[in-house]
Amino acid sequence: MTSATTNKDRRLGKGLAALLGTPLDEHGNPIEQSNSAKGIETLELPVHEIENNPFQPRREFNHEEIASLAESLRNHQQLQPILVRVVDGRYQLISGERRLRATIHAGLQTIRAEVREADDRLVAELAIIENLQRKDLNPVEKAMSFKRYIDEHQCKQDDLAKRLSIDRSTIANLMRLLELPETILDWLVAGEVSAGHARALLPIGDELVQVRTAQKIIEERWSVRATETYVSELLKNEEDDETGRKVLNATRQRRKQASPHLDAMQQEMRMIFGTKVEIKSSARGRGKITIHFSDAEEFERLRDMLAEKSPPALKIAG
Repeated sequence: MTSATTNKDRRLGKGLAALLGTPLDEHGNPIEQSNSAKGIETLELPVHEIENNPFQPRREFNHEEIASLAESLRNHQQLQPILVRVVDGRYQLISGERRLRATIHAGLQTIRAEVREADDRLVAELAIIENLQRKDLNPVEKAMSFKRYIDEHQCKQDDLAKRLSIDRSTIANLMRLLELPETILDWLVAGEVSAGHARALLPIGDELVQVRTAQKIIEERWSVRATETYVSELLKNEEDDETGRKVLNATRQRRKQASPHLDAMQQEMRMIFGTKVEIKSSARGRGKITIHFSDAEEFERLRDMLAEKSPPALKIAG
């Protein structure tokens, strides 16, 4: 495990601890407490009396993984209780759905559970944090959980990042994937392409070209680096593809008028900002830079990049 992964998991752990009201030590790690000290009630609950978490981002569960966990539960005691809350007199799951499913699969009738007080917003946040810690949750499910939360609670990405104690870039990078065509999102869910591949497709402004490029990724098994190189060439050339469609909307006439210096700068800025960038210059040296955005969230992302104290340097070809 790399130090970057360890730090990320530690931040997620801090976010979960903060949401649950768990005290932290001087290193920022959760301090284990007894249930009596935490004021939490632990019960053995009938498994069929626990309702599902309505804010669960996960849509697919690995059946082999559930079966393996069920076998472990048959042979060993339940190590960690699930979390539930009381809603309209019934128990509703907060976290631990894999353990609950495995318990049912194992044929066990009850499961150990901690009963906590939590409103809908807190339950949604806990569900997001729990699933971010799992490596097998696909990027689209994570992105959709962010979008649902932001839409329901009318907040910004910055607000959610602060509440979960995670980097805003984590939220922004995942949510940007939702801008891709449904076909690519389906391939992303199926594992045909990775999140890195998908992000590399975002600067392409034409959805048909995005899909065809994704097909090449799958058929020819491109690496993320190879995909980035291919997309960079598409942006650089702005030529018609095999069906005669343009990769981008800029016309060849304007490209002919651009100097090599401005052209190189334009392509570099497109790769840096991950969106369409146009640079126009007159014979007198005056001009303008146009950065395109598709919605309010992308505008906020671009504004944050432009407002950074040390913006990324442009590598202009001589």
